[in-house]
Amino acid sequence: MLDNLRIVLVNTSHQGNIGSAARAMKTMGLSELVLVDPVEAPQSHASALAAGATDILAQARTVPTLQEAIADCHLVLATSARSRTLDWPMLDPREAGKQAVQEAARGRVALVFGRENSGLTNEELQLSQYHVHIPANPDYSSLNLAMAVQTLSYEVRMAWLASENEQQDVQQEPSTYPRGDDLERFYQHLEQSLTQSGFIVRQHPGLVMNKLRRLFNRARPDENELNILRGILSTYDKRMLSDKTKG
Repeated sequence: MLDNLRIVLVNTSHQGNIGSAARAMKTMGLSELVLVDPVEAPQSHASALAAGATDILAQARTVPTLQEAIADCHLVLATSARSRTLDWPMLDPREAGKQAVQEAARGRVALVFGRENSGLTNEELQLSQYHVHIPANPDYSSLNLAMAVQTLSYEVRMAWLASENEQQDVQQEPSTYPRGDDLERFYQHLEQSLTQSGFIVRQHPGLVMNKLRRLFNRARPDENELNILRGILSTYDKRMLSDKTKG
């Protein structure tokens, strides 16, 4: 199950933080690390701070965008300070650990960490289903990157250990959630259809689409439900094309 947990570091500035994050992961049994456009590639300093977790560094994958890092993930949890501009479902680390372990039994889960000095952008945060906030001391809430990775990795491990010791009666077939790239294709299709209908102003699509992303990420449609939504959009597109042809 832990093999389905992925740590994603976005645009990390210092390679030493990558090494320390790898060490934090390995102590908690996590092994998959993806680096999104790091400023410095892991080299000797990262290996020194990894302290025995150099295998994780060696296997780490580097990609240019966050979208690529999470394309095959069914659940994305993004770390964030509390935001006044984005009203998004928020979990604390313990809740995030439980959610991650539950869904890792059925598909890949990504825990995403932002830049050391500025975190994740609003656009990056909108690619997640949940935001995770670490409730640190408000008078001194400065956690470095490796500390944040350690905190969430620990909660994931504790949730996994608890699940290993519990015998759960499954009441119904668990839902299978769409991958990140499937969701992005749905959002692109939705924006295209709404633009054609005139509901979205072509010059300013962002406001409406941001709210719709929040709505669907909160609702979390499963694969069957997403297929229904795509079918509705396709039927609407055909009707629009037919009406234009008749006109």
